[in-house]
Amino acid sequence: MRKKSVIVILLFIFMALTLFGIFYNNPKDEKKVNLKEKTNTLNAMVINKENGKITVQDSDNIIYTFNLDADFNIGDTVQIEYDGDLDKNKELQDIIIKDYEVMYDYNDKSGIPKLWLDDGLFKKYYEKAYEKLENMTLDEKIAQILLVRYPDDGLGVLKNNQFGGYVFYAKDFKDKTYDEVKTMMSDLQGVSKIPILTAVDEEGGRVVRVSSNPHLASIPFKSSRELYLEGGFDRIKEDTIQKSKLLYDLGINLNLAPVIDVSTNSNDYMYSRSLGEDSDTTSEYAKTVISASHGLGVSYTLKHFPGYGNNLDTHEDVVIDKRSYEDILKNDLPPFKAGIDEGAEAVLVSHNIVSSVDLENPSSLSSSIHNLLRNELKFTGIIITDDLAMGATKDIENSTVEAILSGNDLIITTDYGDSMNSVKEAINNGILNENLIDKLAFRVIAFKYYKGLIF
Repeated sequence: MRKKSVIVILLFIFMALTLFGIFYNNPKDEKKVNLKEKTNTLNAMVINKENGKITVQDSDNIIYTFNLDADFNIGDTVQIEYDGDLDKNKELQDIIIKDYEVMYDYNDKSGIPKLWLDDGLFKKYYEKAYEKLENMTLDEKIAQILLVRYPDDGLGVLKNNQFGGYVFYAKDFKDKTYDEVKTMMSDLQGVSKIPILTAVDEEGGRVVRVSSNPHLASIPFKSSRELYLEGGFDRIKEDTIQKSKLLYDLGINLNLAPVIDVSTNSNDYMYSRSLGEDSDTTSEYAKTVISASHGLGVSYTLKHFPGYGNNLDTHEDVVIDKRSYEDILKNDLPPFKAGIDEGAEAVLVSHNIVSSVDLENPSSLSSSIHNLLRNELKFTGIIITDDLAMGATKDIENSTVEAILSGNDLIITTDYGDSMNSVKEAINNGILNENLIDKLAFRVIAFKYYKGLIF
């Protein structure tokens, strides 16, 4: 009896120890649990493949590049499992990829792709924008993401190309009467299947495309600095309202202003176009302009991201900004953050090469710069390039394609023919996929719904 009891007790102890080991002390299972906890997942669309690398864009429009030679098609939506942390302000990622697969390929046209559905400014109009998109040709979709410098035969060119919009300069208004400008804009909208963006740089001071014509305004609009010295932010608010009413009445719906670059040195190239005050004061200026413009029919564009600083003129040549990343974060980004938090719909990116972020590419063609805007500042609106015909970018091959791949929504271009052809050629050669063009055109159209251009 005693022997049997001992055996039972020993068996009980053995079973208990075994169970304890299974649930609490199995090193293999512990390793599995830890590995599972460490593994992260990224869902994104493949936008580029070359030299053993893939570049993807997620639902927040953040762009990542990985060392991965995978059998993906450009345009596929993929799921990547990885160990480590993604650096959203860095282009090439240093992580360990554990697994990957195609979730659905680019030929799947069953409704709005999930990765397009961000929680952005224009989300209310995504369904309507997608309905428009489904009835457009490839040429029309490419044209929709171009903001073209107004050509001599603007009406005929637009009728044949259906651009997303035109940018007008002083020469386009010279000697025209108020009614002639209104008729010009009305005629352009009349030949557009989708209403166009009509854009100007009406900054005030040195840059006045509209009010330089005395038939359109009794005096040119004053610079932001003049206004600030006259009456502070109350005067700036008053000016923004007055400016918006004039532009809207003429048929202009997008102002490529305000300049919110921080410059306090009168020797800086951008000083005369800036407020001329420190970062905090310039932030209040950005906030004031965006707030005052709401509901007046004209969208305002914060520029020139990520801040021009004391750099030279990119209209003429390549410019390298050598300031530290910390300096830019502390000094230049706050005005953009203030304007974005106030509801800014558009941001224009400069051509400066910001060496602390991307030593090789102009900001307008740098995914790292665009990630900074999307991630650090949480901007969900429309990103616009500066004009690709400017000196800093005019000699870059396939600059329109590079602008698309780096995260822009709208590309300002003078040579619209070259821009159209380079995009179509890139699609034919497998460098771009129509799915990415669809996404950008979809975003531009949603912006137009948001603005009330499409009813």
